[in-house]
Amino acid sequence: MIVEDLTGIQPGRCIGGTRGLTMLIWHFSTVPVIGQHPLLQSKIGSFVLNIVTVCTGNICRSPLAEQLLSNRFAELDVNVSSAGTRARAGMPMTSETVALAVARGVNREKALRHRSASLIPSTLSGIDLAIAMSREHRRQIVETQPSLTRTTFTARELARLLDSVGDTDLHSAMATAGSDPRHRLSLALSRIASLRGLVTPLATPEDDDIIDPYGRSRRTYDIAAAQLDSTIAPVERLIRLALGGN
Repeated sequence: MIVEDLTGIQPGRCIGGTRGLTMLIWHFSTVPVIGQHPLLQSKIGSFVLNIVTVCTGNICRSPLAEQLLSNRFAELDVNVSSAGTRARAGMPMTSETVALAVARGVNREKALRHRSASLIPSTLSGIDLAIAMSREHRRQIVETQPSLTRTTFTARELARLLDSVGDTDLHSAMATAGSDPRHRLSLALSRIASLRGLVTPLATPEDDDIIDPYGRSRRTYDIAAAQLDSTIAPVERLIRLALGGN
């Protein structure tokens, strides 16, 4: 058998016999599939609800959102991850973002451990709610995984729409799902999505975006964090309702 192009094995090298076949099988089993996050995927499978936050580089807005939400859901069966539409894999959060996270109660070591990840189809596998930092990020999420159209919102859009629907309305929307959190959240998000175009229109569409602070002043970072702050409590309220809270 001729190996034509395998990482770590010279092209054209012959591998014969039982031992050679065994080595080849072992090689394939240990080479990671490009674009997959096996640890993330196994983690997603172990949680009741899974949320992903998305920005561009996954070093400012989306990891801050991820860590703030993770703090809110620390005692709940909820996993929050993040990704970037043009991320360079393995990059840490900017120092400004780390400082903002720590100031909001995130453990400093946890903030420093963050490493960026790219938004790819497998990132969205098993996701119940995708939270984009801008309308452009939302578009890219939906293009990557069209089935998430009604479960993907920008952070500010989701908070804005949630302001227009009360707990009673959400409970009513979730009633047919019984006690299944994923189904309850899906029905709630469908109800929320149905409000698009019906609530008071924004002064400008940009008001649904969180400003990108990367490469800009500390004041811009503060503005972005303040915009994000206003979205965290509404998302927490929604998730707790989906999990059966009042």
